[in-house]
Amino acid sequence: MRRASEATAELGPARYTWGGDEFLFVEIAEAMSLQAYFKVMSMATVLADQGLDGVVDVCPANASLLIRFDPDVLPGAELETAVRAIESDLRGRRHPAIQTRIVEVPVWYDDPFTAEVGARFREGYHQDPSGTDLDYAAKVNGLADAAEFIRRHHEQPWLVSMVGFVAGLPFLFQLVPQEDQLEVPKYLSPRTDTPKLTVGHGGCFGCIYSVRGAGGYQMFGVAAAPIFDPSQALEDFRDFMVFFRPGDLVRFRPVDEEEYRRIQDEVEAGTFRYRQAPVTFELEKALADPREYNRQIMEQLDGV
Repeated sequence: MRRASEATAELGPARYTWGGDEFLFVEIAEAMSLQAYFKVMSMATVLADQGLDGVVDVCPANASLLIRFDPDVLPGAELETAVRAIESDLRGRRHPAIQTRIVEVPVWYDDPFTAEVGARFREGYHQDPSGTDLDYAAKVNGLADAAEFIRRHHEQPWLVSMVGFVAGLPFLFQLVPQEDQLEVPKYLSPRTDTPKLTVGHGGCFGCIYSVRGAGGYQMFGVAAAPIFDPSQALEDFRDFMVFFRPGDLVRFRPVDEEEYRRIQDEVEAGTFRYRQAPVTFELEKALADPREYNRQIMEQLDGV
């Protein structure tokens, strides 16, 4: 495995383009990688910490960041100069790290809700109308059965690379070597229905559907607790109605129907809290020995 400093150096300089008068788009790389993502998050964090007058929003994504600014307060040329200076300064950092957290997400895999919806959208929608999404995912990944796919899905942590598409929906990238990543194509044609809190997968990215609606990702189960709460009734949403933040780490934990129902009761009573722990996520360690480092990260939740 390459060292983080070597891999980061291979990224090269970012590409800067404009979106009208109010947006600066910074493309770090054409494809998602941990190296590209660490550079995205590092630049976004430094820019946010600088508190430049006129910067309205900084939106990190898989391999890029979009900066919205007020040109009446901050001229575009000055913003670009400031961002390029941040990028240049970061090139000299040998050990990139992100201050983040790891969160445990209970999931009822192979649940009846996604099964019912999946059965309604087979012929003309799905690559394999005769089976289930889990069966298909196992087959295209060369796994023995759905149970093995489920195990592979939850045994290693995931990185929240960005949040969006609909309010609160996290895009998730599994922290394993590329040759071990689960890859499943999206439906041939999008569904008009997806259960709320469906745990889905398209390409190499996972997600959790924050609300009920259309979707095209394969469906594997449902999360037991909300990730988007406009009422902000639960303690985990006191500061913001969206739970996940870019850079979060996720450990999925399988639950059965009984525990799923118990968690639902806690949510209804307003007492549910996500198990979570602060983590310093270091790029060099993640690249050097992914499985050992993942084990150490997930252990942070023990005893929480």
